[in-house]
Amino acid sequence: MQAPANTEITEKMPRLRLSAGAVYRLGVASRSVAAIVGGYVLAALVTMLLSVSLPMARSEAVMTATLLSFAIYTCAVMWVFATRSALRAWLGLLIPAAIIAAILQWMDALSWSFA
Repeated sequence: MQAPANTEITEKMPRLRLSAGAVYRLGVASRSVAAIVGGYVLAALVTMLLSVSLPMARSEAVMTATLLSFAIYTCAVMWVFATRSALRAWLGLLIPAAIIAAILQWMDALSWSFA
């Protein structure tokens, strides 16, 4: 025997329907947060990776990586608003950031301590 379905509960619950304008605004808001936060995180991680891997003096490597971070952040922001969806924008920032963080962790260049 099959258990009775709880169709009564699902029929009584009102569905939240967003207008096309609200969906558009949420997409823009999500992209804005992705551009600001995700772009910063990606630029910071690339800066750390370049700082420890560029074959020059440490001070010159840090300065070069810091100057390049401005271009990386700008490209990330432009890319977020050029993608077709906010999901692609988030994934396009989070996946490279996770890969770079894994490389930095493997190189023992990433410190996770909060002390």
